[in-house]
Amino acid sequence: MKPIHLLLVFSIALTASFAAFSGCVSDRGQPGVYNNETETLSYRGEQLTPIAQQRNNAIQGTQYIDRGDYRLQVDGLVENPRNFTYEEIIGLPQTSKVVELNCVEGWSFNAKWTGVRIAEIFEETGAMENAATVIFYSADGYSTSLDKDYLLENDIILAYRLNDVTLPPERGFPLQLVAEDKYGYKWAKWIVRIELTDSPYKGFWEERGFNNTADVGGPAFERRR
Repeated sequence: MKPIHLLLVFSIALTASFAAFSGCVSDRGQPGVYNNETETLSYRGEQLTPIAQQRNNAIQGTQYIDRGDYRLQVDGLVENPRNFTYEEIIGLPQTSKVVELNCVEGWSFNAKWTGVRIAEIFEETGAMENAATVIFYSADGYSTSLDKDYLLENDIILAYRLNDVTLPPERGFPLQLVAEDKYGYKWAKWIVRIELTDSPYKGFWEERGFNNTADVGGPAFERRR
């Protein structure tokens, strides 16, 4: 079989595997109220996709994390490793922005995300200059990574609110990474640990052939020789 045909077969197989294994859902619900918090459907003139209409991926289904017991471990190439409580995280300066999530499966949605900039976490822990890669680990065993420079230059946030309601469990409570202009597999949910390193890292889907750069509009898969 010619190399181009092998790549096509590989890509189709991985996409099918991703759709099946990730537990993708497509409920078409209506705007709602979550734990007595009313969802916002527009922000600064931009229409937002209701949470009930947002599709979702997960490798082991929804994770349920206790707010009081939660700790965000930040370690690796930092001067002051920390275990942040949820209250400490939401007590840091917050920011909001409307960002579209694009999935390699072809769907997308637009939402308002509110949370803490990664830069604030780095400042609290003293990120070292030689740190080049930031790895995000999730409660379900998922992981992915992004360049530190990308996170800082784009003011990337860890979101704890979505459309002005506390992030629901199925959306990644307590924290989801808002990886602007990156495909959805970089948007880690249920984040429990952040590690800074000076080495490249391939996460769950990247190890299975997905492009580690993950730029929206770019190739979804790594080229195979």
